[in-house]
Amino acid sequence: MGASAQHDDRHLSLALSGMWMLAVAMGIGRFAFTPLLPMMEQDAGLSLSLGGWLGASNYVGYLLGAITAIRLRASPLWMLTGSLAGIALVTAAMGLTHGIGMWLLLRCLAGVGSAWVLVFASAWMLPQLGGRAATLGGVLFSGVGLGIVLAGLMCMGFLLAGWSSASGWRMLALAALALSLFALPALRARPPLAARTHGAQAPRLSGEMLQLMLSYAVFGFGYIIPATFLPSMAKKLLPDPALFGWAWPVFGLAALLATLGAGWLLTRATNRAVWGVSHLVLGGGLVFPILLPDLGGILLGALCVGGTFMMITSAGIQEARRLSPHDPAALVAKFTVAFAIGQILGPVCVSLLPQGAATLDALLWISTVLLVASGLNLLRIRRG
Repeated sequence: MGASAQHDDRHLSLALSGMWMLAVAMGIGRFAFTPLLPMMEQDAGLSLSLGGWLGASNYVGYLLGAITAIRLRASPLWMLTGSLAGIALVTAAMGLTHGIGMWLLLRCLAGVGSAWVLVFASAWMLPQLGGRAATLGGVLFSGVGLGIVLAGLMCMGFLLAGWSSASGWRMLALAALALSLFALPALRARPPLAARTHGAQAPRLSGEMLQLMLSYAVFGFGYIIPATFLPSMAKKLLPDPALFGWAWPVFGLAALLATLGAGWLLTRATNRAVWGVSHLVLGGGLVFPILLPDLGGILLGALCVGGTFMMITSAGIQEARRLSPHDPAALVAKFTVAFAIGQILGPVCVSLLPQGAATLDALLWISTVLLVASGLNLLRIRRG
């Protein structure tokens, strides 16, 4: 009984370490720019167009990180330690430098680091959780939502205190270092490098698989516009930071709770059914701020988008693993590339099209149409 309890404690400690890693990687490395964008618009003169390019740069870095992580034969220990330190460093540099060129580079590097943490943390932690992976995996991935909540609450505090965006970046860098300390129980370990499967090949892409990849790309395109611009949209409707500042923490809280519930839901419904219904909910969430241009509409949108983006991520990746059980990495990588292309196109469209609320509203309506069509198609083929 004692040995079993120690084993359970080790599993929980490992999952909690991974949770804090993902809080740093995603809450700060990937998404800290979102709640800081209204501050940068105010004190750094950043336009919506330049904000779109900075968002796209981070997502390009995430794509590069995801692709290179599959091929890197490095120790997870060193990759995770270096990536967490790198995220803190480039986050601090955002508050110490000026100029769009340097910011584009720094956001790209933050994207690379966040992808490396996600890939390497999940690659060696999930197998070590053994039979508890289904439950503790939810704890691990809840770090994404937790990091968004923490960064959002910090940025709301910065706004209320009248801080500059540069001070905000530097404080978030300190938070990244502090949160990384909670990951020490795992970083002190000597994790083995995950074995690669040789000889096995991912299945040839069928028409049905291409439909699934297209749905994953539509998801990337649809969710990324509010995931990049939601606080900025909220500020235009509600200038008071005590009101619009809640948009991002609510988004993160919904993501955290949805992640914890995803494992339970995916054992009771097919991946495609969960995926399809989530597309419909996400599509509705995109237009709530347009139909209800007040605090209620903003918070409803945050709940719908935040509550589905990790649910869709879980369902999509699990479906890719189901379709290629012997060597899922190649098919998961293809899904990731499709998703990354979609999420890069979102902010690029915001930057290239004429500026103004009408353009953003039009993109949200287009995203909703695509998500609803994709969701209905997923429900049509859910028994595949």
